[in-house]
Amino acid sequence: MTGPQAHSPNIRELQYWNSAATRAWAEDYEWIDRLFAGVTQAALDAAAPQPGERVIDIGCGSGSTVLALAGHVLGADISQQSVTQANKRIAAAGLRQAEAALADVSTRGFAPDSFDLAFSRFGVMFFADPTASLANLHKGMKSGGRVTFAVFRSRKENPWATAPIVALGDLLPPQPKPGPEDPGQFSWADPARVHRILEGAGFRDVTLTPQDFGFRLAGSGGATEASEFAMHVGPAVRATLNAPVELREAVRAGLYAFFKTHESADGVVMQGAIWIVRARA
Repeated sequence: MTGPQAHSPNIRELQYWNSAATRAWAEDYEWIDRLFAGVTQAALDAAAPQPGERVIDIGCGSGSTVLALAGHVLGADISQQSVTQANKRIAAAGLRQAEAALADVSTRGFAPDSFDLAFSRFGVMFFADPTASLANLHKGMKSGGRVTFAVFRSRKENPWATAPIVALGDLLPPQPKPGPEDPGQFSWADPARVHRILEGAGFRDVTLTPQDFGFRLAGSGGATEASEFAMHVGPAVRATLNAPVELREAVRAGLYAFFKTHESADGVVMQGAIWIVRARA
């Protein structure tokens, strides 16, 4: 990692989100969009973007939420592969008021009164110091500007993300679990911590609304499709990235056996839980 990003406090995440382990997030965005379709709509409904507003989409990924937001949209992401994909999709859609930028919200300079709305679908949970990062964002918010973030609730409430790996048992070496203050998928699960982060960053009127979803890991392809997805996106990818072929195939078989028990007429759908977090600058 070279250039300004080399001095980012989020260097670990920068390395991970620019690695082969996360390439599917950019290349296979249709899978991601299907998985998070309900969350995306709920977050957009809560944000209620208006034409003409200036919006920052934090952790914009491949650009799906940038395309869905109204107004002048800056998609910010630390993954070069995702930013490249997002800009291709923005250009194909003919959107002249939107762009994606390789930008770390923790350190990027923001001019005052830049944004009416700060939006994120799962993009704020990986800051090494979320209070400092969002305090930096706060500098660019208009007075009274809105914040709408979708973040995961607890590990226990999200079996779609955790149960498949647990079902593999000792097949994979134990993966370290982040501490309660460490960046990670469930780092915003505690409402008290969310209040502490946002209020410490200068935001007010913080609210958290729980929402539950059935996350569709596969459609008509059933367990085969779901296990292939899990081999491309999620903790199994990190655990098997440089593993021998024999281990990768054993993991695939174990995932297939697990998802087979969750097949239904709707495909493979498992429960997940989020907070819709809102606040004002």
